[in-house]
Amino acid sequence: MNQAFDLKQLLTDPIVAALARAEETAWFAAKPTDTAAGLDASGIDPAIIEDARARFGRFALWFAQHFADTLATDGILESPLVNIPAMQAELGRRFGAVLPGKLWLKRDDSLPVSGSIKARGGIHEVLEVAERLAIAAGLMAPGDDARVLDAPEVRQLLSAHGIAVGSTGNLGLSIGIVASELGFNTTVHMSLDARTWKKELLRARGVNVVEHEGNFSDAVAAGRRTAEADPSVWFVDDEASLSLFAGYSVAGSRLADQLTALDITVDAHHPLIVHLPCGVGGGPGGVTFGLKAAFGDAVHCVFAEPVNSPCMSLGVRTGLHDGISVADIGLSGLTAADGLAVGRPSRLVGEHLQQLIDGYVTITDERMKAFVGLLHDTENIDVEPSAAAGFAGPWRILKDESYRAAFGLDEAALANATHIIWSTGGSMVPAAEMADYVAEGQTMASEITWR
Repeated sequence: MNQAFDLKQLLTDPIVAALARAEETAWFAAKPTDTAAGLDASGIDPAIIEDARARFGRFALWFAQHFADTLATDGILESPLVNIPAMQAELGRRFGAVLPGKLWLKRDDSLPVSGSIKARGGIHEVLEVAERLAIAAGLMAPGDDARVLDAPEVRQLLSAHGIAVGSTGNLGLSIGIVASELGFNTTVHMSLDARTWKKELLRARGVNVVEHEGNFSDAVAAGRRTAEADPSVWFVDDEASLSLFAGYSVAGSRLADQLTALDITVDAHHPLIVHLPCGVGGGPGGVTFGLKAAFGDAVHCVFAEPVNSPCMSLGVRTGLHDGISVADIGLSGLTAADGLAVGRPSRLVGEHLQQLIDGYVTITDERMKAFVGLLHDTENIDVEPSAAAGFAGPWRILKDESYRAAFGLDEAALANATHIIWSTGGSMVPAAEMADYVAEGQTMASEITWR
């Protein structure tokens, strides 16, 4: 991880220099990579998508029994896809450019159980560990209905095992809620700046929350050490876990189902352009993998990061991946975007998936907050700042003629485009804290202009 590099040389790149100044940036791939070639180059077997989807299916009845908010989806963890025309029109007015096509919001802020993009991955890995232990003990057969895990002898087995994770908040929340429900001894390592209400919620469920003075990477390292010291503890590694990645990837095929149900076509003449919030990169990376497997070259994925913690943009742009941290270029890593305050990117995503990612956009906290206020005012939808990270992305694409030309996004294609802002975090935020987010955002309307 500790690669040697010449910082002065890196800063000769205007994008890296802008990142170091905590300025908003937008940069895109120079040319497209054939999806089949990109998936092959990733070294990741697309079969993990269907395997994870089947696992969620086996647990559907278990979720329906244990979590009332999954009853509406028959125990399947999925979020709505909603058209937001009023937000699209108002952003077009403020940015001074009409966005062709239609703007949608993928509402992972209201995903059942823990309300964030991190839920699919974190929950999936916990489910996989539970199945593996029960099968190894002869208490479950492969393919069994997961309600067998409620048997006293299985709960006794799981209670003798631990789950540990390092998290800025949302991943720890999803893992803590489900792991504790299954009976695991669960420990979540969090940085001190993680939201207090998330720590309190986890502790109320019997989860051991350990706070660290350092950043996200320090919390992850602490969780890893815990697992290494105790073979009965399984560590969920947000920086490199393939099981997490597989859980995230299911979102691609599920989105395909939703678009089909809405009679929305996705092909070369009807592009799908998806803007994903990025912290360490595992969530958006897994979703991108699933989207590419579902839609091929017709989908374009763009990562959105805070200006003070653009770890994935920095890692990919320099080619150093997890060998460089935002602290190395003088950034604090601190941001109001809960879940995106990460200094060093996922090596799994940066090294293996960069050919499938179209671009990277960074955004100030002030602008994210302004989008929160505007989304409330135009659509009566409330989200936390991290969930609004992608809203500038579609207009950044409009301004980049070379990217549009290279990727075939001409006027005709954009007129038929489906733009999706992928949301995360919101439904579990305490009402008073959410009201503060909205009120603060409403005072920042001037931030929604081109600078």
